[in-house]
Amino acid sequence: MQNNELNEKRKFDLEDRLIDFAIKVIEIVELIPSSRAGSHIAGQLVRSGTSPALNYGEAQSAESRSDFIHKMKICLKELRETKISLKIIYKKPLVIELEIVQKLITENDELISIFMKSVSTATENKKTS
Repeated sequence: MQNNELNEKRKFDLEDRLIDFAIKVIEIVELIPSSRAGSHIAGQLVRSGTSPALNYGEAQSAESRSDFIHKMKICLKELRETKISLKIIYKKPLVIELEIVQKLITENDELISIFMKSVSTATENKKTS
């Protein structure tokens, strides 16, 4: 596999992973009770948890390296916000299926690591170009 093909495969793998993450977030949101607190957390979580997939799509069409870095940082920010919401849901607990929440927290941590590395690499590449 050539370098461009490998990069395209990674891009779509991450895109698919973010879409799967957003779907799992939606599934958890639908399990949260409609109490005042539940509705508040659910609203925050559905926005922040689906945002990375959408913003990643925008990053792929960035107008410059700076624009790409900015959009990737937005993804990272939203992933961090999502992690806090998931931790609140887990610690409260707002859903019965805590194992599902824990698995999503683990996936969230992995995505945060990927985006941190991507932002770091893009920033270094910007400095050297």
